[in-house]
Amino acid sequence: MAIVVDSETRLVVQGITGREGSFHTLRNRAYGTNVVAGVTPGKGGGDVEGIPVFDTVAAAVEVTAANASLLFVPARFAADALSESAGAGISTIICISEGLPAHDMLQVYGTVRSRGLTRLFLLGPTPPILRRKATANLNNGLPRAGRRRMEAIALLIFARSSNMA
Repeated sequence: MAIVVDSETRLVVQGITGREGSFHTLRNRAYGTNVVAGVTPGKGGGDVEGIPVFDTVAAAVEVTAANASLLFVPARFAADALSESAGAGISTIICISEGLPAHDMLQVYGTVRSRGLTRLFLLGPTPPILRRKATANLNNGLPRAGRRRMEAIALLIFARSSNMA
């Protein structure tokens, strides 16, 4: 099994200043995730409990060397946010947004392929959970009862996608 999130993960959170983004960012940081930056257009220069906020993912990556992105943005902005992360060189992108149209995801796929990003790992939209015990957590807050089943599904999805060319 491949490890997607571990102690070497440097996470940037898109949508960090929103209610859901800040709530889950702080929970993930408390779990041990290395949250190095947040992104909310127009709110760069601020911070969320000590986590610096940037206007763009590219600026966040340049300053913090982030290598993973977690998206808490409304569905209508998710495709652009996904493309922005991929364009900034982020290789692990987790999209929490619900209700993304399939057509938008096709456009993201086309953008990723046109940039030649062959090592991109995209989970979502609406992934259940990514967790490596005691090192990092990227979680959308599922109740405990459904977590184990969803962890298994997420690992299965990754295992299958990592074998694809």
